[in-house]
Amino acid sequence: MQQGRFVSFEGIEGCGKTTQIALLSEYLRKHSIPHTITREPGGTAVGEGIRKILLNSETIHLTAASELLLFYASRSQNIEEKIKPALERNEMVICDRYYHASMAYQGYGRGIPLDFIRKLTDLVCDPYRPDLTLLLDIEPEIGLARARARNHGRIENEGRFEAEELEFYNRVRDGYLELASEDERIQLIYADRPIETVHRHVLTLLGFD
Repeated sequence: MQQGRFVSFEGIEGCGKTTQIALLSEYLRKHSIPHTITREPGGTAVGEGIRKILLNSETIHLTAASELLLFYASRSQNIEEKIKPALERNEMVICDRYYHASMAYQGYGRGIPLDFIRKLTDLVCDPYRPDLTLLLDIEPEIGLARARARNHGRIENEGRFEAEELEFYNRVRDGYLELASEDERIQLIYADRPIETVHRHVLTLLGFD
């Protein structure tokens, strides 16, 4: 039975999700609020294996459909192994991307029909939907520059999506903004502000500040 609170973070590459999730986790620890952090793709042993395929820049010729289905395979494992048990323990679940990412990236970005992605979401994710989705919005030019600088020199090769053209990220960002306009559970946060300012906004939206 779902009992805890489920929060997802969304946004294009370089928007600051990882930093904001870490700051939120630190706040929750200080206030003794039980929580579980997971990510997509990843979060489980199977998911992390899938992550290596999806994000590695050496993965080439992956079709849009294959990409979408791999994300949902990782998501299914994440729900069963991480999200569902944590919610049943009455913890707050913080997920770095969830199904809105598939709608934005594979739907608006790659052109896969949204109706198909919604049906896949119903099959895989119900009833585990975020109570709140925090969308960190940033200009694609700024986000991509940040992401490419961050990935330079990394041990892990996770640059496949950063190699996409700016036009792709404009479509993804527009998709995210359209999704936010249609769903009041998606709250927009302007991510080009100082890190601490964004953190305070996150806390306010979560009712902690």
